[in-house]
Amino acid sequence: MSGILQRVLRHADMAAALLTVTVVVMMVVPLPPFLLDFLITINIATALSILIATMYVPKALDFASFPSLLLMATLFRLAINVSVTRLVLLHGDAGGVIHAFGSFVVGGNLVVGLVIFLILVVIQFAVITTGAGRVAEVAARFTLDAMPGKQMAIDADLNAGLIDEDDARARRAEIAREADFYGAMDGASKFVKGDAIAGVVIVLVNLLAGMAIGVVQQGLSISEAASTFSLLTVGDGLAAQIPALLISTATGIIVTRSASSGPLGREITYQLLRQPRAPAIAGAVVAGMAIVPGLPKVPFLVVGSIVFLLGRAMQARVAEDAGLELERESEERALPAPVDAGSAALAVDPLELAIGFGLVPLVDQAQGGSLLARVGVVRRQIAAELGLVVAPVRIHDEATLDSHEYVLRLRGTEVARSRVVPGHRLAIDPGGATPGLAGLPTTEPAFGLPAVWIEEGARAEAEALGYTVVDAESVIVTHLTETIRRHADELLSRQETRKLLDTLKEENSAAVDEVVPDRLSVGEVQRVLQCLLREGVSIRDLGTVLEAIGDRAALTRDPAALAEVARQALSRQITGCFLDEERILRAISLDPVLEREVAESLTQTMEGEVAALDPERAQALVGSLAELVEAVTGAGNRPVLICSSRVRRHVRRLVEHAFPQLPVLSYTEVLPGVRVATAGTVSG
Repeated sequence: MSGILQRVLRHADMAAALLTVTVVVMMVVPLPPFLLDFLITINIATALSILIATMYVPKALDFASFPSLLLMATLFRLAINVSVTRLVLLHGDAGGVIHAFGSFVVGGNLVVGLVIFLILVVIQFAVITTGAGRVAEVAARFTLDAMPGKQMAIDADLNAGLIDEDDARARRAEIAREADFYGAMDGASKFVKGDAIAGVVIVLVNLLAGMAIGVVQQGLSISEAASTFSLLTVGDGLAAQIPALLISTATGIIVTRSASSGPLGREITYQLLRQPRAPAIAGAVVAGMAIVPGLPKVPFLVVGSIVFLLGRAMQARVAEDAGLELERESEERALPAPVDAGSAALAVDPLELAIGFGLVPLVDQAQGGSLLARVGVVRRQIAAELGLVVAPVRIHDEATLDSHEYVLRLRGTEVARSRVVPGHRLAIDPGGATPGLAGLPTTEPAFGLPAVWIEEGARAEAEALGYTVVDAESVIVTHLTETIRRHADELLSRQETRKLLDTLKEENSAAVDEVVPDRLSVGEVQRVLQCLLREGVSIRDLGTVLEAIGDRAALTRDPAALAEVARQALSRQITGCFLDEERILRAISLDPVLEREVAESLTQTMEGEVAALDPERAQALVGSLAELVEAVTGAGNRPVLICSSRVRRHVRRLVEHAFPQLPVLSYTEVLPGVRVATAGTVSG
């Protein structure tokens, strides 16, 4: 059976073209009556197939070829009308099907046949076709009006990482197909309306012309002419209008199925029987109508009783289903869903926050906890500051932790651990607070500042003494935020880099297409971005970064060297973070002699260029820098080390272990017009 279907599909294009040619030939070439019988039967079978198909398709777009099929079916039916008219007027015989419709279906009565024909035309034209056309018109208008909003929703999901580029492309294509379909249906409904008008005109012409031919040319009496031609004409009209009515009904069904997602019969039955009170009440009312004088009692009692019993049976079934659903939900709440232990062990979360059972109320929204919402704010904040879309943070309780302890893990490895004191707030000493605050001394986990856990009632006293007082949630959120900042480069995976490039491609496709993958691979771009994030440089302006490293990629593919080029392109952004209120950059400079020593110690290795400075000189550099950093910090300024671009990244590597938060800038990153005030010189 599948082989036959494949052969049919293989030649479907040729069959469609042959059918179109056949329709044109039928309007010109006379057909024998026996062949016309087959064509009329095929027309009825086709109309029935189309009607049933519209009831089984899950949604309207699954029958997107319906407008074209409607046009071909209408032309085929009109061609049959033309062929029947030719045979009726020439020979007074149009085959067995037409004769049966004219004699048996309407009982050989011309008036009855005309009345039935007119009723069918009114049903098709005034009821079904008009309603279907209006529905198609409104659906087309609303679909076109909703396209911009749907496109924006797709873009938002794509930017948020909920879908990938392929899913977004598929959704956009479906929206375009939906708009095209309803637009085509708005015009195709006019085919059905025109077909109904053409059917009336053809019957009137055949009726008048047949009477005239029978009386004038064939010398028949008026009664004989009416008996021969009129019944055949009515039979032709009925044989054409019945499949036309089926097609117009299919049109109405297909355009009204915008909210359906399954076969029509199943949906109607399910949705109707889900309201068991309706048949029960309707049955009682119908059965009660049997007491009305003059109405036959048996039909109303039988039908009313059947409908009433059906409603009661459905009420019992719905109540049973509701009980089973509640039982199933309670079981699901009581028992965790079964998971594959092996697969669960392999899963690694990019960022994980494990908490003790005493901190669960901070996460439970039902108990007033807002930690989940605040973590979402942190992710948006990091995206705005660093241009990095952090993966969702997995928060869960862990039995091995103390009740008020929490652990931060990066890809399954612990990177931070701390605890909070229940019923207390953390009073942080920013450096100028008055000592002597009563409480539990500790260290603020995010920045390592001295702090004290105080009771709730001591908050006013602590703030009066100059302390910064925060709650337990703020402690955890701040610790999480700083942990993400410190490890932002590790959170940027290759997959996240691909997502960033795909998002940029929507706005700046030229920059992406020119660089990736012809000049640099996604992995090389990832390592450049990691170099920037490692020093806290935002990659939000990814287009500028990509253009800068793309221009230099022809000379070097070293990620560290390319990162230096990107820093120079982002110099306005980088330098602007360290200017004081007077727009002055207060920096610690590197002695030219020491800078020359570092430059002369540079050695090329398999891992790139490294500084092989004498360990004693490196230790002296760090010691001298420590004194200057302490002096600058004591004066209320943020320390910044500045040196030449040739040695900047190597100096950063020498001092990052002792001063991980110390920014190291190059002179080329300082914009023209920015004043640099030297707060000291590192001589080593």
